[in-house]
Amino acid sequence: MTAKGTFETADWTPQPPYDDRDGVTLGVVTLTKTFAGDLTGTSLVTMLVATTPVEESRSYVALERFEGTLDGRSGSFVVQHDATSDNGEQGLRIRVVADSGTGELRGIRGEMDIVIGPDGGHSYTFDYTL
Repeated sequence: MTAKGTFETADWTPQPPYDDRDGVTLGVVTLTKTFAGDLTGTSLVTMLVATTPVEESRSYVALERFEGTLDGRSGSFVVQHDATSDNGEQGLRIRVVADSGTGELRGIRGEMDIVIGPDGGHSYTFDYTL
């Protein structure tokens, strides 16, 4: 099945870098998201971020716990992000952590794609099985 919609981010909270040497910085950022569309609810995201002296070369890994409804089924699940930018060439993989689903979302599996529009708005496409 496929779920589509939009989300907004808020409460970006960067922590002081835990390693900052030779122009490469490692840090932690937390934020929240509010989802609309087929996926309705909120999530808490914790990211580990690496930046480099090259503006377009950076990466992040993150864990995100979503809580709400998916096509009318309520519960929660966790997704794992793996994102890179290599001189502007971007890669992103977001997948459900196996057996992290609760409530009516128990057993969920899937992958999500995120698109940031020219206006800065975020949309998602979530291919999943239950």
